[in-house]
Amino acid sequence: MFKNHPKGLLAAAISNMGERFGYYIMNAVLVLFLCSKFGLSDETSSIIYSVFYCGIYVLSLVGGIIADKTQNYKGTIMSGLIVMSLGYVILSIPVLSTADNIDWLLPLTCVSLFFIAFGNGLFKGNLQAIVGQMYDNLEKEAEKKGPEALKLAKSRRDSGFQIFYVFINIGGLIAPFVAPMLREWWLKVHSMMYNADLPALCHQYIKEGANMASDNLSNLNELVAKVGGTVTNDLAPFCTQYLDVFNTGIHYSFIASVVAMLISLFIFIACRKVFPTPGKKEKQESVSYTAEEKAAMAKEIKQRLYALFAVLGIVIFFWFSFHQNGQSLSLFARDFVVTDSIAPEIWQAVNPFFVIVLTPLIMLFFGSLARRGQQISTPKKIAIGMGIAGLAFLFLTIYSAMQGYPSGTEFKAMADSAKAGLKAGPWVLIVVYFFLTVAELFISPLGLSFVSKVAPKHIQGLCQGLWLGATAIGNLFLFLGPMMYNKIPIWQCWTVFFVICLVSMGVMFAMVKWLERVTK
Repeated sequence: MFKNHPKGLLAAAISNMGERFGYYIMNAVLVLFLCSKFGLSDETSSIIYSVFYCGIYVLSLVGGIIADKTQNYKGTIMSGLIVMSLGYVILSIPVLSTADNIDWLLPLTCVSLFFIAFGNGLFKGNLQAIVGQMYDNLEKEAEKKGPEALKLAKSRRDSGFQIFYVFINIGGLIAPFVAPMLREWWLKVHSMMYNADLPALCHQYIKEGANMASDNLSNLNELVAKVGGTVTNDLAPFCTQYLDVFNTGIHYSFIASVVAMLISLFIFIACRKVFPTPGKKEKQESVSYTAEEKAAMAKEIKQRLYALFAVLGIVIFFWFSFHQNGQSLSLFARDFVVTDSIAPEIWQAVNPFFVIVLTPLIMLFFGSLARRGQQISTPKKIAIGMGIAGLAFLFLTIYSAMQGYPSGTEFKAMADSAKAGLKAGPWVLIVVYFFLTVAELFISPLGLSFVSKVAPKHIQGLCQGLWLGATAIGNLFLFLGPMMYNKIPIWQCWTVFFVICLVSMGVMFAMVKWLERVTK
């Protein structure tokens, strides 16, 4: 796999895989953890998640600027791993949230998320820049050997980044299993069982006592007996203990994130001599255009930037829809899907699994079309990807309507026995994530390719930053998904996302010919 690729690719891929493993342990459980830990509503937890997820991409711009200014990419990457480790250390401390300490404990948790986002910003883009520099150097060496050798070297760049991308998803595939496994282990140590609905009812009982709604109190009594507790007139001690044990198991999983960061740091330090320094090359290339050349190309540059912003506008809506996997889709897995044997957080592993399996198939498909002279342009692929994302939400819309699902809030208020008969099988999430992953593979890596094609040479870094900025904007509005999920019948929630994807696909197809001309 790594034959004829730069020596540092394997080390960079493994270092990145370790960081992604630690990150996805936390990311898979974050929304549900904030709900179970602090008793926050789905909407409030989702707002925190949205701001955090937006911050990751915004701070990637800051990390790039810091590396550019200091010309110390390797040092910036190592600093990022250390800062992320600090954030995970804070998250791993199992302090029980109470009415007396939530005023400082919740802000401290948000501070830890800031450390993780900022450290990720220092790490993420700069490691990718180093991988890009490896292939710049590979092509430079090949150029000395002749045109054929150069052509062959250039063909390896795409496959190199695909290898790098697969390693990211290997970390993402394993990570979602860690927190649920440790949580269930810790519950069993205390002779308890996992139940996704119980933490919210426990928080409600601690706040309201026996004055809570009779239906909810009845559900609580039913679930207490189900998970191994004893039903008494005062359930506050059991609720407090269950929340403490439930969340402590999750806290322990963040220790695995700390270990993963330190392993990535060790690998990076051990192999840092084989990594190039991108800043030196960027500094040389910054004078590749004279003032006269820039003036002569002003019209073309303007057209390219118009095309870039048009695609970025579409991409915002894709990430807003796709990243519901950590928001409304996680809530759907918790509330509407049978989770007796598989915790809701684990379903986020389906996406990286499909990425690993489907990437070579899609590469073969595109390669086959190219060999037959039927190559699909990048803008058209992005449009098709939006349509495929729409199919995921169309499927959910039809299924939820046929099942007669109410809003998330109404469903959670139903008796546990009544909900059991309505819950979906795991296959529903598998179908949804299949379509979303295919859409991701049509849009995410190809979008980066499109940016590299239209970006004027003297502002390529800025244009790549704008791609991250578009992702950040889409992430900033993620909380709207859970708001709709809990306020309206969920088939209507999924319909909104379907319409967004459908309209985005139509707009993209309408611009295809223009975008194809610009990218020639």
